[in-house]
Amino acid sequence: MAKYSQAVNELIEHLARLPGIGKRSAERIAYHLLRVNTPEALALADAIRCVRENVRYCNECFNLSESDRCGICADTSRNSSVLCVVEQPRDLFAIEQTGLYRGLYHVLLGRIAPLENIGPDQLTIQRLVDRVRAGKFTEVILATNPTVEGDGTALFISNQLQEFSIRITKLARGITSGSVLEHANKEILADALQGRIPA
Repeated sequence: MAKYSQAVNELIEHLARLPGIGKRSAERIAYHLLRVNTPEALALADAIRCVRENVRYCNECFNLSESDRCGICADTSRNSSVLCVVEQPRDLFAIEQTGLYRGLYHVLLGRIAPLENIGPDQLTIQRLVDRVRAGKFTEVILATNPTVEGDGTALFISNQLQEFSIRITKLARGITSGSVLEHANKEILADALQGRIPA
């Protein structure tokens, strides 16, 4: 029975650990990397190395950035009185694609999930409270995913922000319960942003 070489086997094992990639997909990707020319394959390796060495979380909002502040936080043309709270950087990018929101963001880097042993202390919730306390925000939009964990996280944050005289809203349910922001199309996200309601 034919076996892969150790190097190919190692590559397949690493690829299979990626989200959404099974053993068969990992094998196909490995074969593709072996077929393409060397510069193209090494460009992928260089891109991975570059991301790992240069990309970090923004000191203010926890978006992905190659400097201490991300481009959104550094953009003085954005509305600094509105803060949109999302679970992950990919959710921020999904909202940005609507072209309708011009405020600032705060990325939680997850959601409260007791069954996975993820509590509020493992997220950036305290930093969010500190930002609201120090900032001049008039509205905080809770744009967590419409799931049990996302709703629970939004409720927890809403309770944490009750002491501040700010408007707390959440996305309208143009987004169906149980879905994920990064998979919603631009029109659904646009409707949800425009029709946001008090939290």
